[in-house]
Amino acid sequence: MRCRFIRVVVCLCALWLAGAAGAAGRPGDAGDAAPAPCRVKGLKHEVLCGSVTRALNPAQAAGPTIAVHYVLVPAAARYKLADPVFFFAGGPGQSAIALAGTVLPLFQRLNNRRDLVFIDQRGTGRSAPLACDSDDGLPLVQRVDAERAIQRLSACLATLRALPHGDLRQYTTSIAMADADAVRAALGAPQVNLVGGSYGTRAALDYLRQFPNRVRRMVIDGVVPPDMDLPVSMGQDVQAALDQLFADCEREPACQARHPQLRAHWRGLLAALPQAASVIDPLDGRPAGVTITPDLLASAVRGPLYAPGLAAALPFAIDEAAAGRYSALVGLAGGPGGGTRATRLFEGMHFSVVCAEDRRGLSGESPPAGLAAVYLRPYVTLCRDWPRGNVPPAFYSLPVSPAPVLAFSGTLDPVTPPRHGERVVKALGAKARHVVVPNAGHGVMAIGCAREVVHRFIDAETEAQALAADATCLVRLPRPPAFEPPRPELASPGVAR
Repeated sequence: MRCRFIRVVVCLCALWLAGAAGAAGRPGDAGDAAPAPCRVKGLKHEVLCGSVTRALNPAQAAGPTIAVHYVLVPAAARYKLADPVFFFAGGPGQSAIALAGTVLPLFQRLNNRRDLVFIDQRGTGRSAPLACDSDDGLPLVQRVDAERAIQRLSACLATLRALPHGDLRQYTTSIAMADADAVRAALGAPQVNLVGGSYGTRAALDYLRQFPNRVRRMVIDGVVPPDMDLPVSMGQDVQAALDQLFADCEREPACQARHPQLRAHWRGLLAALPQAASVIDPLDGRPAGVTITPDLLASAVRGPLYAPGLAAALPFAIDEAAAGRYSALVGLAGGPGGGTRATRLFEGMHFSVVCAEDRRGLSGESPPAGLAAVYLRPYVTLCRDWPRGNVPPAFYSLPVSPAPVLAFSGTLDPVTPPRHGERVVKALGAKARHVVVPNAGHGVMAIGCAREVVHRFIDAETEAQALAADATCLVRLPRPPAFEPPRPELASPGVAR
């Protein structure tokens, strides 16, 4: 997934999530809507769409209500199992329904005997959406302007608060997981299997905390602990992933030969900012003048680090920038735009969650330096005025799990590296298992045999069989070699250069 510049700076993206959506219903529809046949963009076959009516403020049952929408992909078997699979999207701020088209193939075997349920968490998709204006179509100089992006989101705050569902204090993870359990109850499922990616792992962990007896199995990929302070940890984890990229290049003879001064070039780029540059706009191929700022440089490395295949282009892009040619770095910063509708971030929901739940670093006291300061700044600025919901102290706890839990982490992940998964699995106890995948980035379930591991874990009849699911097929994943463009001197005679 290629995130827009501000989204690369401020969001937890789930790289393995993509797709598009279309469903029925509007926020605030009166009464629950039982699952009914519908067509959803990205899904080949007819599915079922439904909704549950929920109080906007759980403490005011007689107050305004919203409709929480979901899509159910029915099991293929005539005699299906009673425990569906619930999918929780990342972000925070992505629509699970919008992601269904691409996520579905990961769970195709599970769908033989189990329903798959995609819930648009409140604040996303069609569930009381908190959407801000997009920067699509704007000139490159505006798309990569971090100050303008912060101003846009500040202006959006007033628009969101004027909505009928605009009490932004009511979009915390804990409230949303109570919505999810209402969907379970409406479907008549005694238990559910949870699958969450990125922020969706935090959602799944809180569902497990609130409704432990309702969970049969849980899979969390790219673990976000409830007490993880995203604005602070982001800088630490990105820097660690970047340092690992430099170290791996130094150990790999071909990369070292092509990029012998990679670390020095990176330090030089940081020291020279801000820097005016002429670059090629990756949207239209035309030259454009931009200012290379710390914000732009930070997003240029963070985005591709999510996927090792994209990170392989960073050595070339950094060396190009050191020579005064910034087009490759700007392209990696997300110039091609936000991708499909599926990858859209509902920024109002994103900040409602983060400003309420990730508070430790938002005081502005003892600000970090370097990349960490760049990633933190938008949150400090925007959360200063953003309404903050009440987060119960128990939200930050991790009780021992009564259900088997399978956690995935990639060693090259720049936002949810194994250190987060390790302490979550330790807290969850003996029924939790951590699979660390060498050289994987953010999101493991779409890699190689991972979907088979997930299937065996959820489909196993006993807990012991689930926890014994063999994941050794994931241990030999190599890091992609550093990208090198075709060189004119190597071109064959007669081939256009």
